[in-house]
Amino acid sequence: MADTASAPSSFLAAAQELQPDTIKLRRAIHEEPELGLDTPKTLEKVKAALAGLPLTLKEARSCTGMIAILDGAQSGRSVLLRGDMDALPMPEDAPVNFKSKIQGAMHACGHDAHTSMLVSAAKILCARRDQIAGRVLFMFQPGEEGHFGAKFMLEEGLLNDPAPDAAFALHITPNAPAGIVTAKAGPMMASADQFQLVVRGQGGHASMPHLAIDPIPVACEIVTAIQAFITRRIDAFDPAIFTVTTMNAGTTYNVIGESVRMSGTMRAISEATRKKLHDGVARVAENIARAHDCTAEVNIDAGFPVTINDARAVSLVERAVRAELGDSAFIRANAPVMGAEDFSYVLQKTPGAMSFLGVCPEGQDFRSACPCHSNKMELNEAAMAAGVATHCATAESFLRDGLPS
Repeated sequence: MADTASAPSSFLAAAQELQPDTIKLRRAIHEEPELGLDTPKTLEKVKAALAGLPLTLKEARSCTGMIAILDGAQSGRSVLLRGDMDALPMPEDAPVNFKSKIQGAMHACGHDAHTSMLVSAAKILCARRDQIAGRVLFMFQPGEEGHFGAKFMLEEGLLNDPAPDAAFALHITPNAPAGIVTAKAGPMMASADQFQLVVRGQGGHASMPHLAIDPIPVACEIVTAIQAFITRRIDAFDPAIFTVTTMNAGTTYNVIGESVRMSGTMRAISEATRKKLHDGVARVAENIARAHDCTAEVNIDAGFPVTINDARAVSLVERAVRAELGDSAFIRANAPVMGAEDFSYVLQKTPGAMSFLGVCPEGQDFRSACPCHSNKMELNEAAMAAGVATHCATAESFLRDGLPS
């Protein structure tokens, strides 16, 4: 854990007092993971935990998202804190005694912790309502794992009335020391797009390839040529990733199939490079195929945009964390994460920041701990108190001072 002894915090102390509740809710959500935009059981757990608090609840129609609004004793700025609720469609093999009871579903990305930390932050800030000038919006969001939950909630207008003046989110990572908060200004997480690429030739007998047009070597050439395109045509300081994750062709050993189907992911950390990647992949694939009397069809499904942190918001988080948890508790990230986040849609409309909270399990090396999306991912629950305190300190700091100049 980060050294917090030198800077005792009323928020941290309150978060530590709530630890049994934070852990209990996290484990209850963990045992009943829900997927996509429909997380009714998780939402009911959240509503039960918030019952009796001075909050106004606004529920989405297109998904099970909810905004819980805390109005302070006096008027002022508005700040949004986000926690996502959905799980991943995968089995769980983590060595815990509260494993998922739902076959094929697991909270392997820490959204159970995100939700429970946000609930505890709401409890603490509600208890300090008389000291708050402004408004806090607690955004409980489903469908982060590729289902565009944040976008649905935005399109419904849930963040329009009231509209936040700043927005903040925390994401856990087992691959950072427990209790450490890290972020950077500018691109924090990549865009994520899916592609499907079909190369078509002409089928025939495997013993007579000259009488066919074999699409397999052409597909292989396209894959390697796109990697060359990335290293030669994409700025190394504004990088992109093109990864083929599936390739399917043929039916048996002595038949040249007519087509090869590939799919995978494309990542970038700027919209300019994202467009350049889209255009370049299509150009390279189509022209290499044409050179071999084949055709290539590229379809790109646009996913989440680049998550871009406002520099002022990152400075605010840094100051709040250092003041509340100690100087060693915040580390400036030196590079973006090539994963993606639909909190990016919120940050397109509102200045703010996505930060990471280290939750490396006790006794493990954060550099080799099972990462998010691993079937064996686990987290250090003690670090959740630092996450709760970070939410509270960030909100208080913004409501009091706004974004630093």
